[in-house]
Amino acid sequence: MNTQQRLWELGSCLLAALLLVFMGRLAGGAALRESVTVDEVTHIGAGVSYLQRLDLRMNEEHPPLAKVLAAIPLLLQGVHADYSHISWTFSEKFFPGYLGQWVFGEWFLEKWNDSKSVLMWARLPMLVLTLALGWVVYACGKKLGGAWGGLLCLAVYVSTPTFLTFGPIVHTDIAVTLFSLLTLWTFAELWKEPNRKNALLFGMSLAASLLSKFTAGILFFVFLAFALSLRWRGVGGHPKDKSEARQWRRSRRKATFAGVTWAALLVYVFYFVLSWNQPSDALYFLGSGHVALFFRRLLLAPMLYLRGAGFVLLTSKRPTFVLGHSYSHGVWFYFPVVFALKSALGFLGLLLLSLLGAVARKLRRATTPMIPPEMGLHWRAIWVGLILFTGICLLSPLDFSIRHFTVPIALLILLLAPLPRMIGELREQTKTGAVLVSTAAALLTASCLFTAVRAYPFYFPFKNALGMGHPAYALFNDSNVDWNQSLPEARRFAQSHGLERIRLDEYGFSDPTVSVPQAQIWDCQKPEPEDAGHWAVLSANLILDGHNCGWVMHYPHESMAGGSMYAVHLPTPIPAAGSADGPPLPFEFRQFAGAPFDLPALFMHVYQQPEDLPAAYDWMRTSFRRFGKTGESAPKFPWNDRGRGRPAVSE
Repeated sequence: MNTQQRLWELGSCLLAALLLVFMGRLAGGAALRESVTVDEVTHIGAGVSYLQRLDLRMNEEHPPLAKVLAAIPLLLQGVHADYSHISWTFSEKFFPGYLGQWVFGEWFLEKWNDSKSVLMWARLPMLVLTLALGWVVYACGKKLGGAWGGLLCLAVYVSTPTFLTFGPIVHTDIAVTLFSLLTLWTFAELWKEPNRKNALLFGMSLAASLLSKFTAGILFFVFLAFALSLRWRGVGGHPKDKSEARQWRRSRRKATFAGVTWAALLVYVFYFVLSWNQPSDALYFLGSGHVALFFRRLLLAPMLYLRGAGFVLLTSKRPTFVLGHSYSHGVWFYFPVVFALKSALGFLGLLLLSLLGAVARKLRRATTPMIPPEMGLHWRAIWVGLILFTGICLLSPLDFSIRHFTVPIALLILLLAPLPRMIGELREQTKTGAVLVSTAAALLTASCLFTAVRAYPFYFPFKNALGMGHPAYALFNDSNVDWNQSLPEARRFAQSHGLERIRLDEYGFSDPTVSVPQAQIWDCQKPEPEDAGHWAVLSANLILDGHNCGWVMHYPHESMAGGSMYAVHLPTPIPAAGSADGPPLPFEFRQFAGAPFDLPALFMHVYQQPEDLPAAYDWMRTSFRRFGKTGESAPKFPWNDRGRGRPAVSE
């Protein structure tokens, strides 16, 4: 490498670092303005309990790695959790733990510690993971398409609203995207050179993926499809002689098995250590003698992993909402529509430009490869991974957030890597055409960065011009619009209007008075006469999807947090239920997440009265059983809810 090449190498790395600083400033700055999101309530407290107690009873439905990483700085800060609290002692078994984890997480965040400090430090490792994913995208793009290819991929990545939105949030999606990409890359390296080092790196990456999210199991289908694809069409370096090709594949299958074995061992050790103090009563059928207890301890780790994965599969069917329509289950076009509407137009334009370039090369039968021959296996792994992950997303009955599509988005970004080389090749054919295409690519890339800056700091409800001016709540659902992160904006609204109390209908389970001291719990489906003439704030998700509150938009309203929430000036008087421009009748009510009862009301009560957790658990079981068998509505809560749709928050 000569001096000029070294300087360019250094310059490209410096540009990559600047792009990552740009992303850190935008994503981190937005996160600092946000309240705790729905799932963070359980994830943060659960992660701390894993390390403090070596007990995985909380939030078993998600693997522990991301939560553990988020908990590390919190332990260094000396956070406190009360393990004598009923939310912990009640949660020893799996299903009670599913309810108890919310109370434990709420008390951990808002009773036992300073919520702002906890949220900031817990999100820091997630932001680091997001930036690490950016560097991996750059490094892989650079290998595939040269320095310009790597920088192009990174510029698109750091400006993608989905990654800016969910990057700093304590959740599993960014972690599984990072480690799935590393797994695909190290898998290709292993098939290129099947040695012990590559097998270990592949096993470590696969283990991290499996410890991040249960959907990482899709990778095993990718490995199988990759191997089969080489029988259909080989890549550079693949032997053409049948006997040699058979031996070539055998050695790589053997190395892959070794890597998978390493991954299984690492996952087992991780679960075994973190569940060391967890009771093994779930394996009671093995007996209670010394030998039985020994085997119960050995088998607890795989049982916990498989039980969590099984629970996800059993609960994967949920209602969804897209383009103004509600569906009782997932629909195949959900992710294509949401991806198209929630991506920067510049990114979509670059994908189209890259596709046109590839088609043009095919038509003129270009012989020069756009991907270096030594990267053929890596390119194949990316393509196969993209097809499998996308296909399973399309078939999935669980459609409620773009965050579940982050692995395909990252792989789509890497498809842009060859574009600079295509432009260079075009320059040899026609300089004018090359100038036009390179200018278009530069403008599209710049527009991506501009879009990211313009949307700051409200990335959750982002939508592009393809939305045709429709509000986000009329197009998407759940965390595509609001994940309860915008409560500080409700507080600012109340302060700016001099309101001592403000009616609030949130999209989540947290006690809103922590972020909005003026908040009075309200249900937009059940307004009362005394609400007339007052301001109310509600999540945009509750207007058409989570609740049936389109009626409020007939009255003066203001968009907040980019469209995540709305402040509405209620009319005087409140129209009668079922009347024109009035609230819905009870049979038209909709509930959070399609539950058969008012889920936030239940959680709000047990937050304040945790001693009611056993009664709440029994009541929930009865309600779901009745709803599943007969479709009947849930019975009344087994406590006094003060006559409102939700319990009042204590002053």
